[in-house]
Amino acid sequence: MKRYSTLILSFLIFVKLSGQGAYLPPDKPRLVVSIVIESLKYDQLEKFRDKLGENGIKRLINEGTYFKNASYEYMLTQSAPGHATISTGAEPSFHGITSDDWYVPLKNELINCTKDVTVNSVGGSFESGLHSPLNLLVSTFSDELKMSTNKSSKVFGVGLRESSAIFSAGHSANAAYWFDNRTGTWMSSTYYINSLPPWVNDFNAMKYSDTYLNSTWNLLRSAKDYADCLPDSNKFESGFNNRNYFPYDLKKIRSKNDYSLLRETPFGNSLTADFAIRLIQNEKLGKGESIDYLSICFAATDYIGHRFGPSSVEMGDAILRLDDDIKNLITYLNDSIGKKNVLICFTAAHGMCEIPAVLEQNKIPSGYFKQNQALQLLRSYLNAVYGEGNWVKGYSERQIFLNRTLIEDARLSLDDVQKKVARFLVQFTGVEAAYPYSAFEANDFGNGNLKRIINNFSPQRSGDVIVILNPGWVEQSSDYVTNHNSPYEYDSHVPLIWYGWTVNRSTVTRKVNMTDIAATLSILCKVPYPNACTGEPMFELFR
Repeated sequence: MKRYSTLILSFLIFVKLSGQGAYLPPDKPRLVVSIVIESLKYDQLEKFRDKLGENGIKRLINEGTYFKNASYEYMLTQSAPGHATISTGAEPSFHGITSDDWYVPLKNELINCTKDVTVNSVGGSFESGLHSPLNLLVSTFSDELKMSTNKSSKVFGVGLRESSAIFSAGHSANAAYWFDNRTGTWMSSTYYINSLPPWVNDFNAMKYSDTYLNSTWNLLRSAKDYADCLPDSNKFESGFNNRNYFPYDLKKIRSKNDYSLLRETPFGNSLTADFAIRLIQNEKLGKGESIDYLSICFAATDYIGHRFGPSSVEMGDAILRLDDDIKNLITYLNDSIGKKNVLICFTAAHGMCEIPAVLEQNKIPSGYFKQNQALQLLRSYLNAVYGEGNWVKGYSERQIFLNRTLIEDARLSLDDVQKKVARFLVQFTGVEAAYPYSAFEANDFGNGNLKRIINNFSPQRSGDVIVILNPGWVEQSSDYVTNHNSPYEYDSHVPLIWYGWTVNRSTVTRKVNMTDIAATLSILCKVPYPNACTGEPMFELFR
């Protein structure tokens, strides 16, 4: 009888273990999804955590591994460098995308980081299609994935901005798709494809952009869910056509034959999520033998943050609506491919500074750096010192670009001119420091802001002098009330969550660099590191 009971018990244990084995994750994920939000500070996610739905971002947190101390370790925390850093696992000094735009002295031209006049548009308008990863100097995780599978892996990038879609997708992607302001449609360039697939044309033909822009942006929730935000109507926000409170009748606000307004509403994120889900369906991602990769970049929060500020009701509503978009995406992925087959990395490309006027009202030092006035005075100063001449070629992203040809013709020391410019600029209110180009050519600083400049420095693309503003200070703009582009906590510290496949529920508080994402993906997916990767795998995901 005992022997019989033992056999029965052994059989039941075997059946139970076999049942558990059926739910063990596979050796590798079928689909890796990178979700990157623009202008989402770590503290913003914590601020709205209790108000999030159970099946959106909160599900990622509750069921995934949440890294609470992830940050960018370079100076100019802009959109394009953020996406490039995530995808390459390298600092801007290596991958070459030092800023969204940079000045080319020989051409006397300010160029966009993805500008490429050798390609043509595919769908959309002509100018909007002149983009490619030409200026990205190194490989991405998705490039290495593509090569390691002999191109059998499918790789795509989607984002309202061309730079986010392109740098996230990489050099070898099947396609990168971005939004065209003139036509309100999704498009690409001949770098990737020669014509839009039928499913993209069908999606564009549905004119979802018109539907969204013919609607009214109302609050998603009741007023109590926005109690931690600034009052809806206040003097600090720029708003739309001098209106900065709900509701917003988008049909009245938008300009004729211009779809750019969609970027500045939460519906820009919704359109991105809709398109991404349609892409997964039609390209059959996660259905093959090789690992597929999709990057989805949500940029509407960035535009809203610039116009209304990170503590506005508008930004709060955008985050809550984004949570619904993430819920729809996760639900679709789990239902169609299965959680055990999908690996999701959720993070942000940068944060955002609080509106300086809001900080000042709370007696916190802050302000606007008047760069145009500073540039005018700098030119007058150089004319007084060296004589009349166009000594300054340009200014972009807190970098001064000098006229090196004129300096050489005048037989002046470039190093001396750069140092004089730096010493002059540091006298302006709001400027913490200004460093000449020569300070970073052969020096290696251990940590702090100087190290962050080194991580951002490129001899070919960086300016002659780099300006660092005080905390809480941003450059003055006629359109926007605040910005990001500093090494400080509010710009560099972002949320980072892993979910799905073999990821366990965990919270990690140690500091990690955003370069670690590509290294971690490479180890998890068993592919080579991107060729300039300096990141380290996040060991908490391998337990």
